[in-house]
Amino acid sequence: MRKTVLSFMLIMMVVFLVACGGKETSSEKSSNDGDKITIKFAHSAVESNSRHEAALKFKSLVEEKSNNQITVEVFPNEVLGSEPQMVEGVSFNDIQMVAASTFAQYEPKVDVFGLPFLFETNEQAWEALDGPIGEEVFSGLLDDNLRVLGHFENGFRHVTNNSKPIEKVEDLKGLKIRTPEMPILVSIFESLGSNPTPMAFGELYMALQQGTVDGQENPISNIHATKFYEVQKYLSLTSHSYSPTTVAISDEFWQTLTSEQQEIVQSSLKEASTFHRDLVMKDEETLLKELEKEGMKVNKPDIASFREASKSVYEEYEDTYGKDLIDRILKAQE
Repeated sequence: MRKTVLSFMLIMMVVFLVACGGKETSSEKSSNDGDKITIKFAHSAVESNSRHEAALKFKSLVEEKSNNQITVEVFPNEVLGSEPQMVEGVSFNDIQMVAASTFAQYEPKVDVFGLPFLFETNEQAWEALDGPIGEEVFSGLLDDNLRVLGHFENGFRHVTNNSKPIEKVEDLKGLKIRTPEMPILVSIFESLGSNPTPMAFGELYMALQQGTVDGQENPISNIHATKFYEVQKYLSLTSHSYSPTTVAISDEFWQTLTSEQQEIVQSSLKEASTFHRDLVMKDEETLLKELEKEGMKVNKPDIASFREASKSVYEEYEDTYGKDLIDRILKAQE
């Protein structure tokens, strides 16, 4: 009997020790305080693009503020895959962070800010993105492990092609225009009478060079950094859509960080975003002059005809985005 009791007590002690060893205490959960942490941060822009400068700024700030406890590895130029593949990598927690424009495959409403001629100025767009409406729209990505920390600048999008200057909407008819893999941009160019061709950014230069597509549309900084002036003759300042570059982090990874580490990452991203916006706005006129110097013919088309032709896109996406959401964005600009 005594042997049985002793055996029982011994078993209970083992069970207790195993349970205590397997149970995660609050202090253990915060063990990142002393651990080295690496953040893989991917984006699609080439190294000469200001977006890469912003990513490097973020890296510098995080490493400085954390005394190098947190290291940021920046992967530019789609080396970790196309934008949709990189976003998926963050959703699966294979990559920690991404700066991209293509999140609509997870939450269609995030493309609402790209509706044609929705904004007249960058400041209007920033106010919408950074305010309650932006927070509301992007919060839906959390269901897919994508926590939005902020937005780098991309800017207003413009059309380039090799056929002719685009002076009015009719000039786009029949042209094969590359767009990102974003449904809203495909719809815009369908409404304008062209043949939109979704394609990864990394494939675009060669497609233009080989004549696979007649033209493309992008913000000025992208057009300059990727040297599209080498394979495109005309740049038409259509400003048909505003395009942010949204920065998201794996929420699963985010939850492993201490509150102090989260603050370092969040505050560094905010500073890097402001840095990028200021840089893009400051450089745009200079970049336009450089594009002209490289041989591109720049023109400002009749925007009225583009506005009229693209009105149908608002009706097409009312069910997707919600008429109330669209009206609230418009009203906020009054």
